[in-house]
This record gives sequence, structure tokens and C-alpha cells, in this order.
Amino acid sequence: MEKNVINRRHFLGTGFRGLAIMGISAAAGSSLLSSCSSRKAVVSPTGMSFDQKPLPYAYNALEDVIDATTMEIHYTKHAAGYAKNLKEAAAAEGVPTTTTTEQLLNQISKYSTKMRNNAGGHFNHELFWQSMRPKRNNNNPDGELMNALNAAFNSFETFKLQFANAASSRFGSGWAWLYVAPDKSLKIGSTPNQDNPLMDLSDIKGYPLLGLDVWEHAYYLKYQNKRADYISNWWQVVNWDFVQSRYNAFK
Repeated sequence: MEKNVINRRHFLGTGFRGLAIMGISAAAGSSLLSSCSSRKAVVSPTGMSFDQKPLPYAYNALEDVIDATTMEIHYTKHAAGYAKNLKEAAAAEGVPTTTTTEQLLNQISKYSTKMRNNAGGHFNHELFWQSMRPKRNNNNPDGELMNALNAAFNSFETFKLQFANAASSRFGSGWAWLYVAPDKSLKIGSTPNQDNPLMDLSDIKGYPLLGLDVWEHAYYLKYQNKRADYISNWWQVVNWDFVQSRYNAFK
């Protein structure tokens, strides 16, 4: 696969603008970062397209955490709308057809608000769907990811508390994130609306590993105004294999 060699100083100094990596499916499980030295990183140019992918499970697969009606409306209306509007904005603003969603987000400040909202919405939701799977008991990560979380946040439980706080304290609509910062440390943060850490104008910058949608349409039919209950239950359906596959890209 063709690779772009990016000077590490430029890579870190520009907040991952050279990053154009697609969210890896659990089935694929391949590392996108093939090598890394103290001076440079080799990064795959492969990235997420503007097309909406099929949902990786049935609408009712996440019961009782997320109900089927919410999943269907969320996927077929909200997320589908972001993909449609992104394509329209990209065509209107002359974005090359070979551009990936990640590349677009890395330079989103050059484009319209419509592009920002819909490129962010498309990326965030495509990541969100893959970040979940049918409910499991004792659904925790293991191996290197668990070790990294314990090292960064002192314990997995502390990580969950800090992540839940980022999600519950986000005023209005937005997202909570676990991400790799430019210094390669694991961080927790949140963004408003459909922003994410890949955007060059985001307050937090890095490579997203896990994102939680805290827009009301993601949980309101089942939880009404009880966002904290939604967040607490959501841990049962997190697809830690997918999160691990993204983390592997930065090992």
C-alpha cells in the first residue's frame, strides 16, 4: 500500500493535519500505522469515504441499552442526512473526489459551516456505530488497551468516571471522546455539536479512539432527560475490540 512519510515535527506541530486514517473495523483488525521512529511516522492514506456504511448490526441488537426505534431513526434520518449533506457541500465547494473525510476534517477551517457540521456528523456517526456491539456482561477491554488506560488514568474505573463526566457535563449537544493527543498520550475531552478532535479548529486535537453521542436524539426516546443513565448503560455495548484496533494504529 502506498504510504506518505510525514515529518514528525510537522505532524505534531500541526495537530495531526497529515492524518488521514480510516476507522478500522473489528473484522479488519489491521494496523494503519506501519512504523514509527523518533523523527517520522509512516501513515496510510486510506480514509473514510463520504458514503454511509451499512449498520454493522440490526436496529434491535443493542436492546436494552439503546432501543430499536432510536437506532433506526438515528441511522436512517440523522446520520444519513449528514452523509447526504456532506456530499452536497463537497460538490458545491470543489472538494476533490479523492479526499477522505479525515483529510477534510484536518483542514475544515477552510470550508463552510455546512461542511464542518456535516463532515463532522458523518465521521462521528460512522465511528459511533462501529464503537458498539450487542450487550455483554463484564464488558471491559483487555491487553494493551487496558494497560494503557490504567497507566493514563490510574485505573479503568477512573477512566470511566472521567469519560462519563465529560459526556454528562457537555452543555447542550455534542460528543465525549477518548483520543490520542499529539504527544501520544491518552486523553479525555468533549466537543460541541458535531466537532471532533481531528478538526484543525477543535479545542481538543488528536486521533479519536472512542466517541459517545450525547445529542438528545441519541437517547431521548428511552431515557428522556436522564443522560446520566444513558451514559452508564452505554458501557455494556462498547466494542472494545474496535477501540483496540484503532489504538493499535499508534502502538
